Amino acid sequence: MNQVEQILPLSLFMDLDRSGPISLYYQIAQKIEQAILDGRLAAGSRLENEVALADRLGISRPTVRRAIQDLVDKGLLVRRRGIGTQVVHGQVTRGVELTSLYEDLNQSGQKPSTKVLTYEHVKADHKISEKLNVNVGSPVLYLKRIRFSDNVAVSIMENWLPEDFLDITEADLNKHGLYQMLRARGVNIRVAKQRIGARRAAANESEILGIDKHAALLTMDRTAYDNSGRAVEFGHHCYRPDLYSFEVTLVEK
Repeated sequence: MNQVEQILPLSLFMDLDRSGPISLYYQIAQKIEQAILDGRLAAGSRLENEVALADRLGISRPTVRRAIQDLVDKGLLVRRRGIGTQVVHGQVTRGVELTSLYEDLNQSGQKPSTKVLTYEHVKADHKISEKLNVNVGSPVLYLKRIRFSDNVAVSIMENWLPEDFLDITEADLNKHGLYQMLRARGVNIRVAKQRIGARRAAANESEILGIDKHAALLTMDRTAYDNSGRAVEFGHHCYRPDLYSFEVTLVEK
């Protein structure tokens, strides 16, 4: 269900300097940004449309449009097809640690949710057999999901799991994080081999994530192992770079 538009109070813009040296679009962007940062505009709030705001302020529509775009570029707002412009809680900054995106979102105070696009029992091809250390043709569980943060699509995740986990249900995947479920089954995930990269989005990825066609995506490939050294999952994930980043601490040896 779409949220009701948040009508910004005119008092927020009472001290706009319409004849000074500071651009009006910048002043408007600053006012809206402050409302986001101090909580007057909560995460997921849907802003009134640019035309309505421009008319109420008596300002040109291109000026308001540029102010909104400035906040989109900063990652504070996101435009969603068919919905409008929404407040983003903030960019997810993920440490390069052995956690899942679901856990990272929870820990950062954001509300994760999932939509399962594909749930299939398939046969391992050469790449997956190598990643999971199983025979070619072995049954594996293939998953493709969208991860949302405060109802904004942040990531498209593909995962392959060995035969032991074929009984994981699609219903559970819609409610819980994958690592959360594996740990609940007694799997002790101890180490992972991970590669972080970037590539251009495919057309369907652009549509799902609400970004420009062929825009850049952040990617992560990861194979996770349990405490016996057995591979328990291989994943290829792609992320919106304006809403997501990795963070690592480097220590001199």
